Amino acid sequence: MSAKSAIDLSKLPTHVAVIMDGNGRWANGQGMPRIFGHHNGVTAVREWTEAAAELGLKYMTLYAFSTENWNRPEQEVNALMSLLIETIGKEVKTLNENNIKLAAIGGLDSLPAGTYDALMKGIRDTAQNTGMTLVLALNYSSRWEITEAVKKIAGKVKEGILQTTDIDEHMISEHLCTRDMPDPDLVIRTSGEQRLSNFLMWQTSYSELYFTQTFWPDVRKEDFWNAMLEYQMRERRFGMTSAQVRIESKAS
Repeated sequence: MSAKSAIDLSKLPTHVAVIMDGNGRWANGQGMPRIFGHHNGVTAVREWTEAAAELGLKYMTLYAFSTENWNRPEQEVNALMSLLIETIGKEVKTLNENNIKLAAIGGLDSLPAGTYDALMKGIRDTAQNTGMTLVLALNYSSRWEITEAVKKIAGKVKEGILQTTDIDEHMISEHLCTRDMPDPDLVIRTSGEQRLSNFLMWQTSYSELYFTQTFWPDVRKEDFWNAMLEYQMRERRFGMTSAQVRIESKAS
C-alpha cells in the first residue's frame, strides 16, 4: 500500500522547503562527473513537485543554488546554469498542466543573463496558475537575505520613514525574500547531511526537520509521502507545553 493513502489531508504542512543534496556524491559513486548527478536530479524535482501538488500543498521551496555555490569549479557552475535554462524551458508545460505557479527568491539580478531570462519567462508563463507555488531559491543564502533586509530597514530609518522603535520581528519578515509566503512547516534534506546550510534560517525557527539518507537523484514520490507521514506524527508546540497544545487544538 502506498504511503500516500495513509496521509491525513487535513493535517498537511502549508509550506515545505527542500535541500536537494547528494547529486555530486551520487554521480561520483557511479564513476561519473558531478553534473551527471545534477542532470539526474531533474527527475527527482519533477517527482516531488508532482507529489506535493497531488496532495494539495500550497508552497514548496527548493534550494537550487546558494550564494556559496559560485565557489564551485567554473565548469560545474556553467553547466548548472545551462541546466536551469533547459529544465525551466521543458517543465513549464508540466507546471501549467498541474496548475503550479513558478516563483523564485534570491539575488536573481546576479544570475547569468540567459538563466535570468529563462527564469522570468517561466514565472510569467505560469503566473495565472492558482494551485501550488513552486519556489526556486537561486543565488540565495539566509545571511545574504538578512543582510539585505537590514540594509533596507536602515535606509528607511535614515530617510525618516521608520523609527528604530518600529522595528520588530514582523517588520524584519516583511523585508525578507519570503514576505509573500508563510514560513516553512517542514524542512527536508536528502543525502544524510543534517544541517541547514544557510537556508531560510530566519524562517525555519520553528520548522520541523526531516533528514533522509537517500541521495537526491534517487528520491521519488513515495519518499516525499513518507516525509509527510513523519511530519504528521510530530507535535508542534511553538514553545508551549503538550497540554497547552491539546487545549488549543480542541478550542480550534
